[in-house]
Amino acid sequence: MLRLTSAVRSLPRGPALLPSVSRRAASTVAQPPTRSYARTAAYASLLVVSSGIFAVYYFDSRASLHKYVVTPVIRYALDPETGHRLAVRVLGSGLAPRDQLSDDDILKVELWGQELSSPVGLAAGFDKNGEAIDGLFNLGFSWVEIGSVTPKPQPGNPKPRVFHLPSDSALINRYGFPSDGHAAVLSRLRSRLPELSVFSSGDLTEDPLHGAERASLYSGKLLAVNLGKNKSSPPDSIADFVAGVRTFGPYADALVVNVSSPNTPGLRGMQSRTLLEELLTGVTAARDEVAATSTHKHRPRLLLKIAPDLNEAEVADIAAAVRATSGVDGVIVSNTTIRRPSGVSDSNKTETGGLSGPPLKPYALATLRTLRSHLPASIPLIGCGGIASGADALEFARAGASAVQLYTSFGYGGPGVARQVKDELAVLLRKEGTTWAKVVGDAVAQTSLKELPKSAEGLETANPDRDSSVKLLVEEAEELKRLLEGLEGRIGEKAQEGVNVAGSEQYVAVTPRPADS
Repeated sequence: MLRLTSAVRSLPRGPALLPSVSRRAASTVAQPPTRSYARTAAYASLLVVSSGIFAVYYFDSRASLHKYVVTPVIRYALDPETGHRLAVRVLGSGLAPRDQLSDDDILKVELWGQELSSPVGLAAGFDKNGEAIDGLFNLGFSWVEIGSVTPKPQPGNPKPRVFHLPSDSALINRYGFPSDGHAAVLSRLRSRLPELSVFSSGDLTEDPLHGAERASLYSGKLLAVNLGKNKSSPPDSIADFVAGVRTFGPYADALVVNVSSPNTPGLRGMQSRTLLEELLTGVTAARDEVAATSTHKHRPRLLLKIAPDLNEAEVADIAAAVRATSGVDGVIVSNTTIRRPSGVSDSNKTETGGLSGPPLKPYALATLRTLRSHLPASIPLIGCGGIASGADALEFARAGASAVQLYTSFGYGGPGVARQVKDELAVLLRKEGTTWAKVVGDAVAQTSLKELPKSAEGLETANPDRDSSVKLLVEEAEELKRLLEGLEGRIGEKAQEGVNVAGSEQYVAVTPRPADS
């Protein structure tokens, strides 16, 4: 009883504190939500507009996002080969950035009677299997070279086989021609062609390019296929290159015979004059067969790609082989180098393979200048090696290159590099009051081997002993020079001994050698 009383006394006095319960009549209507439809629509519109602006920004290859964010993130987050594969996949997906501008008329160049919108192309090695051709053309390259492509599929050299040298903006690779093979790459090239309807004429159905004027499918642009050799093939065999010409001849604007990669054993040995003449004779004959059997008379241009690690005599031999083979349309100078310049500082410089990027540029330029002096103006040269700016491209033009190719700078600078180089080049040319074609024309005219006039060629044909007579005179002159140098040395010795040289007479008789019968 006492407990009950104390409990009652402990209760608070006054009105009872009961929980508040909201009530509404059954007939009332629900209140509208707090967030209005107008606000939701505004947010949605803002999202759409923002996404559209970002898309416009992203799809412009000039956007700083690509150079300063996307490309560095890929380079540092992924190993070089994985980053390379990712870039190829994105460019092949149709979701890659594009060059939104037209090329300046000041950059136009003519190659083999065809006008290109600019001289800036992409070298082989980036799109090895023809997976991103259109994506690369959309970045503003006027020349896209795929490959190297080998007849049979092969994996290439063991991984890792690609190394960044960021301190030098350079790259070392020893890929060793990893390739999907002729059949797979040919299938991709065919899949790009315009589709034919059931009502198409017989001429179109028989035309490998389905009526397209160029294999690139773009006005003012060229598509090239770089031909490689299987590692399992005999080192001195030309069969792989001949097979490549026959396979891709109908589907390419240009074919590049690659005998300069340092990563395939024995390949560079084919740059020797004897083997090279045999190779060039074989591939030009195969190309001419393709043109002769083509219903639309498509004749792809045939080029040779050489190494930068050749001495002057070796370059002269290559030039002689090119001149001796009718039908070679040009030479690309150059591939990667096996040398390591003293200025290269990155720790990866000790890796085996071909070095590309700025350290390659002096070697490529020197080789190009030498070759230009040994070839007539009718055979154009394409410069490649360490080109990363408009000034670099102009330097190659002044050395006699009709066009240039980028590679390593594209990997470091991202999708806007082609536009950047073209814009810088246009500014330099306009500042000098000239054009690319004018610079190249002047350089080629000044530095190329002078071709003999037709009349001189006729005399040379009518006098077969002329070469042997000239050779004999040269040998006699060299012999006389050696004797005179020896005499000068002996006079110097006598003078040191205090002998009166003037009082002693010496006679040197030079007896002409009998002419070869």
